[in-house]
Amino acid sequence: MRAALHFPLRALVAGAVLAVALPCLPAQASQASAEAREPHPLEIFQNSEDRLFRVGYRLATANAAFCPHTVPVSGLMVHDAESYGDPEAVRKLFGLNGDIGIQAVAPGSPAAKAGLSQNDTLLALDGQRIAPHWQRTEPRWQRVFALRDAIDAALARGPLELTWQNSDGIERTAVIEGIPACPTRFELVDSKASAAADGERVLVGERFPGLAYDESAFAAAIAHEMAHNIMRHPQTFRKVGWKRKLVRLSERDADRLMPWLLHNAGYDPRAAIAFMREWGPKHGGWIFRKRTHDGWDERVEFIEAELPRLEAAVAAHPEGLADWASGFTPELYVSDG
Repeated sequence: MRAALHFPLRALVAGAVLAVALPCLPAQASQASAEAREPHPLEIFQNSEDRLFRVGYRLATANAAFCPHTVPVSGLMVHDAESYGDPEAVRKLFGLNGDIGIQAVAPGSPAAKAGLSQNDTLLALDGQRIAPHWQRTEPRWQRVFALRDAIDAALARGPLELTWQNSDGIERTAVIEGIPACPTRFELVDSKASAAADGERVLVGERFPGLAYDESAFAAAIAHEMAHNIMRHPQTFRKVGWKRKLVRLSERDADRLMPWLLHNAGYDPRAAIAFMREWGPKHGGWIFRKRTHDGWDERVEFIEAELPRLEAAVAAHPEGLADWASGFTPELYVSDG
């Protein structure tokens, strides 16, 4: 898994991508008929993005105590029906009563505790109705980015009031406060089969095979990419270029940090090994055999060698956490200068 700098993925969210990538929904699509038909591509995409978002939220919040910088997050992801090819059909498919739908809600998050659910309709932020304060844009995907930034900015200031409508049609309002998270976004992009990090985001293609793995193995893949962002590898290579030896060291560090991140999020640290053993033999030809990466079996050995250090750190921590900020030693040292 390379950082996005030398294996780029498009930086778009679901609505922006799928407006051009997927066929329009049939006009008769509805929630009532969902069980009587094959899932629509948009529903499959939503399920994958929901999984990525939930796992990413869990990793980012559970490791916040050890990240040098954090951001407040709500556990809420939104999308815009107007950014798809057939907005009215999207609203019918997901049962929305407006343009802005809830794409994903992380379990146990402030948004979940407030009562928000997937496919609710977001109506207002801090008393400001979506229309007219956030009007439809051209390109159409820009509005959902503006809303995302508005939510982030509001949480950075303090509590945020949300108004939404459930499937029962009743408006609800709640005030939520963000909780600290390592500053990485998690986005699903269309048509790709890879995972990447760009310094600020983890970008996962909708055809990434790891999406079909059990959650702990999938979380290991996401932890690997998140590790690149934590250690600022993309920023480093933007400065110094893609030097083969340094890239190899960055991959080793991301592999070795995986089990630390997994432990803090409540996953089995050995899921990093399980992922590598499931991924490597099937997909080694396109990534694990490159000169910038060790072989997948060698990578398993590096992870296994890291586990005793992880276990010692966990035993020494009063809360049984894996303090990678002080206990993990990277091979590639990154300068912030």
